[in-house]
Parts: sequence; C-alpha cells; structure tokens
Amino acid sequence: MKRLSILAAGLLMGAAAVQFSSVASGQSGGWVTLVDGSKMLDWAEVGKANWAVKDGALTADKILEGKDPSYLVSKESYKDFEMKVEFWADDDANSGIFIRCDQAAKIDAKICYEVNIFDKRPDPTYGTGAIVDVAKVDPMPKAGGKWNTFEITAKGPHLVVVFNGQKTVDVQDSKHAGGPFALQYGAGVIKFRKVQIKAL
Repeated sequence: MKRLSILAAGLLMGAAAVQFSSVASGQSGGWVTLVDGSKMLDWAEVGKANWAVKDGALTADKILEGKDPSYLVSKESYKDFEMKVEFWADDDANSGIFIRCDQAAKIDAKICYEVNIFDKRPDPTYGTGAIVDVAKVDPMPKAGGKWNTFEITAKGPHLVVVFNGQKTVDVQDSKHAGGPFALQYGAGVIKFRKVQIKAL
C-alpha cells in the first residue's frame, strides 16, 4: 500500500512538472503564445522598426532604416492553424498579419496571405479585415483608436478571418500551403497585446 502511494505521488509530481513546463514555454492546450504583453519572445526581424514592449504591448511607431515596412517573422512554420491576435491601431496605421509565407527572408503580399490592418488603404475593398488580393471586405470595418481582435483559421485551402466577432473573410484559396507568419509595421502606430497560434 505504501509503495502504491509513493508511485501515485510520483505520477502526480511528474504531471505537475509537465504542466508547468508547457505553461512556462508559452504553451497551454495546444496554444503557443508568441506575444503576451510582457515580452517579445523569439522572432526574426526583416526590415527595421522600433519594436519594443511597453505598457503591456509590443509596439512600433517608426521605421528605423529605409522606407520599407518592418516584419517580425515567426521561427516556426505553420500549415493548418488557428490564430488569435489582440491589437491596437491608430487611424494612420498600416499593418497586418502575414500568414503561410513562402519564405522568411522577404515578406510581402505576393508570397504570403496578408490579413490587412489598414483603415486608410486607397482601395478599401482590401483594407482592414480583408486578405489582400484574395478576399475583399465590404463594408470595411475600422480598427483605428481601439483594441481589436482577429481570429484567423487556415485549414487546407479554407481561410476564415473574424474581426471583432464579425466574419470578414470565408474563402477557398490554395496559393500558399504553409510557412512562417509575420507581424507588420508600415506606418502609424501598431500595438500587439497578445498573439497566440495553435496547429490543427
């Protein structure tokens, strides 16, 4: 009986250690946290902006080199996934979430799907809530001046975007099958409070 109690205690301690390890590494229930408002965690940067964690959010408001946008690119690649993003944009923000990028060294809407954050885009049909050159949004919702959420699901060719609880994209497209994703800074002010992804 005593041996069984020791064994049970050992199993409980092992389970607790595994649970602690998964939470400490930013994983819980299959979700991987890449931005949590307190630290940037591990990204590759393409282009240079003044990305910094301040006031509980990963923030950028200035390009530091040249005129090209800056991107924080995930170290891991993802094919089928769900993603949750909490962000704040000012009225002039030009940003976006680039998913299933064909490569990590150069990011743009031709080699990735760009889930846009751009209230003042000259062609608003591909503005905030749209996937640029793939899925239009009409009418375009506005992100400026408040905290917002994106829920992005990619499963095979099926792509769904939900912006603040409203579905803005539900489309079939197979140009990009998988790859890293990236957060963009192009203009204005953008803040990311939480970025989580779960492989499907």
